[in-house]
Amino acid sequence: MVKLGRTIKLRLYPDTEQAAAFLAMSEEYRRLANIVSQWIFDHGFQLSWLKINHHMYKKIRQESVLNSQMVQSVFRTVVAHYKTVREQMKQHPYRCKDEESKWVQVPRDLTWLVTSIQFHRPQADLVRQSNYSFVDKMQQLSITTLGKRTKLRFTDKGFEKYFTEDWKLGTAKLVHNQGKWFLHIGITKETSDFDAKDNPQIVGIDRGLRFLATAFDSEGKTRFFDGQKILRKRKKLLETRRQLQSKGTKSAKKKLKQLAQRENRWMTDVNHWLAKTLVAAYGSHTLFVLEDLTNVTFNTDDLPKSLRNSHRSWSFFQLESFLMYKAQAIQSAVVKVNPAFTSQRCPRCGLVEKTNRHHETHEYWCAQCQYRCNDDRLGAMNIKMLGQEWLNGIKRPKITKLTAIG
Repeated sequence: MVKLGRTIKLRLYPDTEQAAAFLAMSEEYRRLANIVSQWIFDHGFQLSWLKINHHMYKKIRQESVLNSQMVQSVFRTVVAHYKTVREQMKQHPYRCKDEESKWVQVPRDLTWLVTSIQFHRPQADLVRQSNYSFVDKMQQLSITTLGKRTKLRFTDKGFEKYFTEDWKLGTAKLVHNQGKWFLHIGITKETSDFDAKDNPQIVGIDRGLRFLATAFDSEGKTRFFDGQKILRKRKKLLETRRQLQSKGTKSAKKKLKQLAQRENRWMTDVNHWLAKTLVAAYGSHTLFVLEDLTNVTFNTDDLPKSLRNSHRSWSFFQLESFLMYKAQAIQSAVVKVNPAFTSQRCPRCGLVEKTNRHHETHEYWCAQCQYRCNDDRLGAMNIKMLGQEWLNGIKRPKITKLTAIG
């Protein structure tokens, strides 16, 4: 069994008095979070919740009107943020040149922080039943404030199914964004895990921008997901961004921020749609195989200047994460393989030759066996082949450079 995790976002409709109570509570929660964060920074990044509780609980309870449960929530929230930053630092070491002018990677940890983590936005983490609960036959929410609990209406549009299936509701986050109030609730559910021995279908997926995804499956069928409209829209957004940047006025900077937010929402929507479409097309018990693009720099020499920024900045990792959790929900899985030579290997004779790929015509033409194929389709075919090797027990399958038939 595997545990699925989701977040449902409920829109709240507080009146003026309730909104003021929420703001006061979330501001107090933020204030305490910064105090705890500073203590952790000053005491050698002590991330033991028990030790933080031992040193700070009594003092905070005497000075704050937050109830006991929410004070404990503050401790956990701050510790979680520090652990996230620690993991991010671990994944992105510092790169520098040594005495011999060679590039080296230096591991980083929390001691690299020059100040404590700061909490700027009002927020509050609420424990189910203790700090929030559904009442009146799920028609209203009862939420703790600094004073008494208060009841209010909400809407669960788009998330109704999570209240009827076997989902378990967990801790919720009260969020204030652009004058609106939301409650983000973490939910979990146990389901059957992907079984590699169950003869799953294998789908190799080559990601790009001319085609957002090219999928090649076990039956030899190929699906292309066109990305031309995406490229045109990103080009238009880039031109708008440059015009605003050239102005440099206060209103232009405000519009730049709004444009960035709108573009991010659009990119997220596209990646959600693509992941959902792939999962729906291939169904359960499917092994989706992707290239591991970590630390990969895309070659944009064959692209016009207007498209190079799009190729570097498209959120490929976001699509990967969306596909992972959507596949997991239907007993499928995602595996990442080494990307080396996936666009250069001939699937018929095994020859690896860079010059066989012709970017200008988007075609692969093997000089040895004369095999011809669309270059995106060829990448998906090789990725699918590596997925088969992984399924056969090879932990880190990769293509070795074969320059002639053995």
